[in-house]
Amino acid sequence: MNKDQVFGKVKQAVGKVKQNVGETLGNEKLANQGVVDQAQGAAKETWGNAKDAAKEVQQSHKNVATDKAHERRNKISKSVQNAKEKANEKIDEFKERHSA
Repeated sequence: MNKDQVFGKVKQAVGKVKQNVGETLGNEKLANQGVVDQAQGAAKETWGNAKDAAKEVQQSHKNVATDKAHERRNKISKSVQNAKEKANEKIDEFKERHSA
């Protein structure tokens, strides 16, 4: 949970209290301000949700890229090892054929 989500939830709660107190006291201005606060809080919370979603997607893409890079490195490393082994086999065969 990020600060925008927290701020939004708090603003909504405060707005609800203002609305209820305003309605109870017959203070339309306070009740209306409570509704405005709730709307602002909901918008801020939604913005926080969007930021979290974007961050999760970014991290997911980063993880996929990291995994692919790891797989490529392993594949290249195995290819190098195989080439080395084949070269050593050929060298050993050459030495056996040309030994006195």
